[in-house]
Amino acid sequence: MSSVNISVVGAGIIGLTTALTLADRGHTVTVHDPEPASGASHHAGGMLAPTAEVVYKQDPLFPLMRASAEWYPELINLTAKYSDLPTGYRTDGTLVVARDIADKTHLDELTEYQSRHGMAVDKLTTREARKLEPALSPAINGAVRIDGDHQVQPRLFTRALIDACRSANVTFTTNRIDSLDQLEDADQVVVANGLGASQLIPSLDLRPVYGDVLHVRVPKHQYPLLTRVVRGFVEDRPVYLIPREDGTLTIGATTREDGRDQPQVQGIHQLLRDAIELVPALEECDFVEATAGARPGTPDDLPYLGRVDERTVVSTGYFRHGILLAGLGARVGAELVDRQELSIDLTACDPRRHS
Repeated sequence: MSSVNISVVGAGIIGLTTALTLADRGHTVTVHDPEPASGASHHAGGMLAPTAEVVYKQDPLFPLMRASAEWYPELINLTAKYSDLPTGYRTDGTLVVARDIADKTHLDELTEYQSRHGMAVDKLTTREARKLEPALSPAINGAVRIDGDHQVQPRLFTRALIDACRSANVTFTTNRIDSLDQLEDADQVVVANGLGASQLIPSLDLRPVYGDVLHVRVPKHQYPLLTRVVRGFVEDRPVYLIPREDGTLTIGATTREDGRDQPQVQGIHQLLRDAIELVPALEECDFVEATAGARPGTPDDLPYLGRVDERTVVSTGYFRHGILLAGLGARVGAELVDRQELSIDLTACDPRRHS
């Protein structure tokens, strides 16, 4: 495969994983971003959850999520090929729990929907769930185990990706790209700068979807408070708790489209209240941080991934699944650049479908 000069716009997880994949293929790659890894990737939870993250009536998304999860170990190994930095990759699995009887009905219906679509979900008694995670409240009303849902720690992963890219001879610039005309020296361009992609390609219909996320630290006498991701429903509201090897827990995430880019008191209160309902010992943790990030959403909540012309590939609009779908974006993004047969059908992701 002959080497070509490729510019990648955006140094979030999609841009970084795509750049690394292309560099590993022998291409000359330059990444343009004034503030690498400062957007949605910085605020993300990092769950690789093709089963637990299922949303009703989004069937075209399911095969993309499953394929990306299957390809993720390749992405982790590629990063390790060029960097010794940790990624926070863990394969402990996920528990999904219900707080009350109504939440159990929701969980039962979701489990049936997941099973009907061929996803592996194991129902547990509450006793079995609390044996796996003793910190769970004795008042929970239902639980399922999903062994195939894993996690990375996004801030660690993007740091390792930047290090790996540099080792693979990727060039970074802090140039702000306001027009594709600025990249006239590139043979191929990958537009992967999240919400900013619509400025470069106005036909893309992107909207910011904000989410509040919290970080707490587990005291030494409680560590590890949890050993795997716990997701739950509390009065029908979703909440997740992600344990980290550095002794912290990530709690998230709200979803709002109010245009406010700072964490909201109501969102913080809701997340803490619901998380404590599921894991009461959280009250003893140290509060570290609250942030809010804007995820790039599309009208149908499916990504824009494909060619828009002979020189330009678009890879954005991943909404709440950006970390998980990085496996897809990296592999298929590189295949698009190299004009290879694609590993998966991208018809639903056509970046021109809303133009």
